[in-house]
Amino acid sequence: MTDDASASLSAPAPPAEAGPRLFDRALLRRRLARAGAIGPATFLLDRAAEDLADRLGAVSRRFETTLDLATPTDAAVRALADHPAVGRVLRAAPIAAGLAPGDVVADPEALPFAGERLDLAVSLLALHWVNDLPGVFAQVRRALRPDGLFLAAMLGGRSLAELRQAFAEAESETTGGLSPRVAPFADVRDLGGLLQRAGFALPVTDVDKVVVRYGSPFALFDDLRRMGATNALAERRRVPLKRATLLRAAEIYQQRFADPDGRVRATFEILWLSGWTPHASQQKPLKPGSARMSLADALAPKATRRP
Repeated sequence: MTDDASASLSAPAPPAEAGPRLFDRALLRRRLARAGAIGPATFLLDRAAEDLADRLGAVSRRFETTLDLATPTDAAVRALADHPAVGRVLRAAPIAAGLAPGDVVADPEALPFAGERLDLAVSLLALHWVNDLPGVFAQVRRALRPDGLFLAAMLGGRSLAELRQAFAEAESETTGGLSPRVAPFADVRDLGGLLQRAGFALPVTDVDKVVVRYGSPFALFDDLRRMGATNALAERRRVPLKRATLLRAAEIYQQRFADPDGRVRATFEILWLSGWTPHASQQKPLKPGSARMSLADALAPKATRRP
């Protein structure tokens, strides 16, 4: 790292303002550690990492100091290792496993970075697990220099819709009630506004829909465990899942979401978002009343336009 980047480490940022506690962050860290120990399922991360490199290829500037924020593996670091636009990459992850010398253990909700020390911040498939997403965006915005870029991918609200339906019906049948089992992920329509609220300019969002086919619902369950993506909701039931509920959920899943060959579908929605820290060189909207042509003139047929 450069001396400037090394100086960016400081005391952890204060926790964001109190709000709904959706996720048990301590449990999530244990789940991520378990996934690393048993062998992580990385196909979604690998896809996102490849996409990250492609997206940065369209940016015509260099980023000397980059932060990889909470990506569960080193997928982002590997994708950026030989990227011509990227200099040194620092990882900040919630668990120490896999970190290199110079990386830091840090929760994305309390980043230990002083202001305006980074040129680029990236994050792959991690921020859908934070309790205060606007607060995380604000901390990233503070850590970036003017004209710095924030580029992230996170799971969206339509992810695992099949699993949500199957478990809801199975639990209703076997226990007579429902409990939260699949996270309430963000909607792409909200992310642009959250970026603007955090102070980012030129926000852009888009969606990558990925449909994965499995031999059985149990193969999906195994992949979710190896992603560290099993239930970490703060309001989850504290009793073990009943075997009857699990078997019934798998049965419903197979009946409703299987293709003719018997393989079942699982939908993952990857939301991409980007925003720049404001800088004088960036394009800005025209001031009201500064246009040289009225909307009526612009829309009028050519033959009737006024000179």
